[in-house]
Order: sequence, then C-alpha cells, then structure tokens
Amino acid sequence: MIFKLDEKDTFFPPPELAEDDGLLAVGGDLSPQRLINAYSQGIFPWYSDETPILWYSPHERFVLFPNDLKVSKSMRQVIRSGKFNITRNRAFPDVIRECSATVRKDQDGTWITQEMQDAYIRLHNLGIAHSVEVWDGNDLAGGLYGVSAGKVFCGESMFSHASNASKLALIWLCQTQEYHLIDCQIESEHLTRLGAEMISRNEYLKFLAT
Repeated sequence: MIFKLDEKDTFFPPPELAEDDGLLAVGGDLSPQRLINAYSQGIFPWYSDETPILWYSPHERFVLFPNDLKVSKSMRQVIRSGKFNITRNRAFPDVIRECSATVRKDQDGTWITQEMQDAYIRLHNLGIAHSVEVWDGNDLAGGLYGVSAGKVFCGESMFSHASNASKLALIWLCQTQEYHLIDCQIESEHLTRLGAEMISRNEYLKFLAT
C-alpha cells in the first residue's frame, strides 16, 4: 500500500509497509523537519520533476561499515601522493550542483532537482547535511554529500572530475571514524570492492536507533 502524506503533518507510516520496490509514500514536502523525520526512520525521497515527491524505504540497504573498508594498493598510492586536498563542508552547494549535473549510466536525467538541491542546502545550513570535497589545487575534482542520522551517514550522491576523486572522498569519510555505518543506497561494483554489502532493513534500523 502506498500512503498519501499530509501537507502539514510530517508523520510517516511504518517503513515495513513499503512496496516490494521500497516505495512507501507520496506527497508531503521537503521541509527540514520532514526530511529529518524521514532519515531517522530509514526513509528518503527519490523522484523527478515529472512526478510528485516519492518516499522510499528499501527492504535491503547497500551499506559500508567503515571498519570493514578495503583500500586497494593503487588507492593507497593515490592517498600517499598528496595530489589531492580533502575538506569537509567547504563547498556544499557546489558539490550538490556537480552531483546533479553528472551523467550516470542507465539514468535519464537527474533526480537531484532544483527543489532537492534547495532542500538539502537548508539541511546543510542546519548542520545536518554534509559534504566532502576533493580538490586538485583550486579545482573541485570530486566529492560527495549526504545526511547525518546519528551514527549513520546517509550518502546521497557523489561525483568525480578526476579519476578516483569520489572514491577518495568516501575513504576519507570512513577514516574519520565518525560514523558506524555509511548508507551507499545504490549498489555498484566499485563500492563492493571497497567493502560495501547488503543488509536487511531491520538491521539498518537498529543502527539508526543507536
């Protein structure tokens, strides 16, 4: 059953009631309080300009445990080279804009609409959404952004203008040891090589509750 959200009430139905594809609800808005409520329950928005706001809670989550991070020999060489400088929250609007402009395989257009960008910039200004930037000199070479939900970092998107730049941002985030779990959302081969794996929604929700 797909639930219709009230425009004013930020309540969400239980995540376990989501459809097989993870779709749980439709409607509502992207106010900070609604987004905070969503992420705290393992729910996130994912939609396009052609659809209403769609809210998902997948039955499985593709995640990375920082303690299980696997760094290849070639990536260790990149890190040691000192070619890139890494910062946090220095250029959040730039990172989300670059993520929205990145062309991705098997995706027609972007789900990071202007409405989404504005909403996550508001979360960033509240200290809830964060970015990691990878710099090559003064040029933004790559990065990622996401939402903090306690000890879980809910990764939203990443981009690279230089080889391995987004991967370097994720490795850096893991090595801060600030989070117990990083939600990678979309399964990919290169994230699997870094150690990411599937866990159940129930297990994921347990991490959110800690």
